[in-house]
Amino acid sequence: MMNENSRVWVYQSNKEFNNSELNVLDTLLLDFTNTWSAHNQQLKASYEIKYNRFIVLIVDENQAGASGCSIDKSVHLMKEMEQKFNINLFDRFHIAWKDKESVYSASRAEFEALIEKKQINSETIVFNNLVLNYKDYQNNWEIPFKESWHSKIFKLEEAS
Repeated sequence: MMNENSRVWVYQSNKEFNNSELNVLDTLLLDFTNTWSAHNQQLKASYEIKYNRFIVLIVDENQAGASGCSIDKSVHLMKEMEQKFNINLFDRFHIAWKDKESVYSASRAEFEALIEKKQINSETIVFNNLVLNYKDYQNNWEIPFKESWHSKIFKLEEAS
């Protein structure tokens, strides 16, 4: 269990990972988090893969803080994964949402079209990938559209 103040980075793939990709991803992430260091100090790091689509890196900075160089290492790893799996992990306007237990994602334009068609509403669960710590990740990552940053960017038409 990670400290609730642990730093969190959420990377969202524009597509779901299949089982063989998940196996490779798991091996790469385990190796990376077991050897991830900052200024020659081992980081207390872990990861999660959620909904076969999200890669979550977690660092408990009570032991050692993530530095610019160590963060660069994680970004480099994510860019390697983009190449390896032919995915995009850095498009902040590729938006994911939940419908029952399924997770979907779309480009900004496609998401706006779904809002216009009222397939996305104020209660639709969206993912706040901007969470900064483990507590926020646990409590505020999956939230209703109306409570998210999405509601400030995308306007829902009020029902009349």
